[in-house]
Amino acid sequence: ETMDKMAEANNGLTGFHIHVCEGMNDVWDSRLNRGGISPVERLLQHNLLGPDTMLGHCIHVTPAEMDIVKESGTWLVNNPESNMGNAVGCAPVLEFFRRGIPVCMGTDAYTHDMLESLKVFLIIQRHNAAMPNVGWCEAMTMLFENNAKMASKYFDRKLGVLEAGAAADVIVMDYKPFTPLSEENIDGHMLFGMMGKNCRTTIINGRVLYKDREFVGIDEEKINAWTMAESKKLWSTLNDRAY
Repeated sequence: ETMDKMAEANNGLTGFHIHVCEGMNDVWDSRLNRGGISPVERLLQHNLLGPDTMLGHCIHVTPAEMDIVKESGTWLVNNPESNMGNAVGCAPVLEFFRRGIPVCMGTDAYTHDMLESLKVFLIIQRHNAAMPNVGWCEAMTMLFENNAKMASKYFDRKLGVLEAGAAADVIVMDYKPFTPLSEENIDGHMLFGMMGKNCRTTIINGRVLYKDREFVGIDEEKINAWTMAESKKLWSTLNDRAY
């Protein structure tokens, strides 16, 4: 009923963001308690799939479900560190790519550093496949191409490129290479040499929001103090409910 109400209220306005088949409990719940079908089939029946919808995780999807995702044009988001931290498995991203399913790189809030996710994605996919020569192209495509394509669906400007008419989103990295750096090997430098902490300046849509490692026009100490106070209140509320 909730899904039907979501589809009706949305009425083509945008897509949906849903975590799917992250753990086997999701699979069993759908098959045993909710109609005897797979999670992806349920979403299809309730009109929640499509080119504007993002499905998070999709670790335990079947080949049939992959076909549904592919044919519906739905996008997937992989969150390698979150999956490892929750010990729910490794998503078959290499198979997604072989089937032509678009996959983005995410974090599921396990980290705020996308380059960290990039590094972890590559090693878990290679470890899972027992092959040390896979995953590189997929990793770079997810983070540097597909993320921008997916995000561009929700904003008025083109993202992920430096060209006229695109959003002026730029970061400046503080990085000293010890081997030659060029457009041919920049991926390798970002994978093995850089981390999020190397970012020294951030420009969003032409506005400088972070310059030389300091926020512009933002009282960082005030926000941090507010966050600390709110987190303590939330923790206290959770403790009260637990008892």
